[in-house]
Amino acid sequence: MRTTQSTQSGFSLIEVTLATGVLTVGLLGAAGVLVAGMARISSAPSDVVATQKAAEAIEAVFAARDSHKLTWSQILNVKGASLNDGGVFLDGPQPLKLAGPDGLVNTADDTTVETSVLPGPDQKLGTADDTTTVLNGYTREIKIRDVPNEPLNCGNGGPDPCTLRSIVVTVTYPDGKSTRTYTLTTFISNFS
Repeated sequence: MRTTQSTQSGFSLIEVTLATGVLTVGLLGAAGVLVAGMARISSAPSDVVATQKAAEAIEAVFAARDSHKLTWSQILNVKGASLNDGGVFLDGPQPLKLAGPDGLVNTADDTTVETSVLPGPDQKLGTADDTTTVLNGYTREIKIRDVPNEPLNCGNGGPDPCTLRSIVVTVTYPDGKSTRTYTLTTFISNFS
């Protein structure tokens, strides 16, 4: 009599369990990345507003210098580093307000809190479904400081005035339950 030997093979219960566990870990990781990406996308409009408001402040300072609307001694904070710099820009974080008659933000004559128009569900700006958002909770701080120039003794009571200043604009804004900050730094000279 002949006997036949079976050569069938398959997966054991342990192998199936391990494979399922590895697949589950991989899927949970992918889901976590998806959630983080969605959170970033939802904050994108606020990020754009913050960057634009910081750039707008910098451009206004340069325009005031170039048009001679402000003298070099006015392109400073009111108190600033010396606590008596005598400039026109308010110290500390200020609500994001529209520029007043002087055309400069973060000065004493600023008017109402700014608004931002964002596209609605059709994702087209300038249509009837656009949404207007009041920028409550946003603040902007403009710090203007002399950049010390050792050969000229700038800032050390020397005879020569500083010819270079740093401008640091910090916009703080709400992002869901947390707060985000955007900082833009540049330099300005007294030569236009």
